[in-house]
Amino acid sequence: MPARMIDLRPQHPTAAPARRLLPLVRLALAGALALPLLAACGGGAAPETAPTPSTGGAASGSATPQPAAVWPLRTREHVDLWLHGFAMLVDDTAQVPIFRRGYRAAAQAAKGNTTTQLDAERDRLRQRLATNPRLALGAQFVVMPFASWDELKGAANVFAQAGGDPQRASDQRTAAMIAFLAGTFPTAADREWLRLFVNALDDESTRFFHRYWMDAQRDRSPALAAADTMWQRVARPALQRFLNNTQQRDGELLLSIVLGGEGRTQTGGTRTSNLVTVGFPASAADAAEVSYAAAHEVAGTIAGSVVGDNVTPNEQRAGLADRYVSAAQVRGGLILLQKTAPSLAAGYARFYLREAGRSATGDPVAALVAAFPLPSAIADALTRQIDITLGGI
Repeated sequence: MPARMIDLRPQHPTAAPARRLLPLVRLALAGALALPLLAACGGGAAPETAPTPSTGGAASGSATPQPAAVWPLRTREHVDLWLHGFAMLVDDTAQVPIFRRGYRAAAQAAKGNTTTQLDAERDRLRQRLATNPRLALGAQFVVMPFASWDELKGAANVFAQAGGDPQRASDQRTAAMIAFLAGTFPTAADREWLRLFVNALDDESTRFFHRYWMDAQRDRSPALAAADTMWQRVARPALQRFLNNTQQRDGELLLSIVLGGEGRTQTGGTRTSNLVTVGFPASAADAAEVSYAAAHEVAGTIAGSVVGDNVTPNEQRAGLADRYVSAAQVRGGLILLQKTAPSLAAGYARFYLREAGRSATGDPVAALVAAFPLPSAIADALTRQIDITLGGI
């Protein structure tokens, strides 16, 4: 099944394979990645994060602090840098694109005549991704648990020095970090790819991406404010019961200038381990897209298991299950909004039709169902499971 989500929580033994993308040994990662060791290895700089409306805290001059927002909107430069690298290397052919349409061309145009190591090493990096296609998907999620680029870079250095072997670590937490990376980069060729990729992105950031990202944050600040209002006042409260009942009571919703309609999600059951990354709209007029993509992502927590319970081994081998998971996630997001925030359902349908390159004329909901077909057994089970989840059973 497509590696579109990582889950740090213990899984039910009957869960679909797509819900077990990380070994349980990685549960120790949350503590491991907070180590001063990793910050020291890479310089320890704090991540460059644009100011966001949902940071909580007291207003200037106020004596009473305001409670922190639930599922606040954030932006993280190192997450976008990592995803930018994949957007520049991977040919995105998914029905719902992972990366924003036209992103690669726009970034190349912005770079102009600037050449970085990412450009120089492009062919070598692409060759390994072609040899090991699972790397092109799975490695996209590696950035999610790290708090900064320096932390990730330091971890990659420790990982390389240990040869990917947790037994060569000096302590248990470092061993957990090495085991985490080894799950995605198990071979010497994969470890060399990681070394090359991290070095290339480091140069890409210095010569181009940092400036490009900061400019985008400034230009999109009205969209961020509008998206925050829509999310916190309309969509998030409506979805909160579903979030509570799927161990996603709180977390962070990250906005990425790189992503399209297919987000990148890490779930772990706590505020610090639940991270949902979705596209960052260019204008305030498109602010609702953040809530649409968030619904799509949180519905994904059950889409994989529903499909896994309703496909045959032959369908699994034929690759149909992968196709069904993608469609079930789009349809699941629609069903979830129809039941919790019906005023957003038609807009959601139009957004995902547009992402899939389909016409949104006529009834958008009917058009979405037609564009993302599912066997009736899966569609019925998906609706039933969402009802059960909302009911708290």
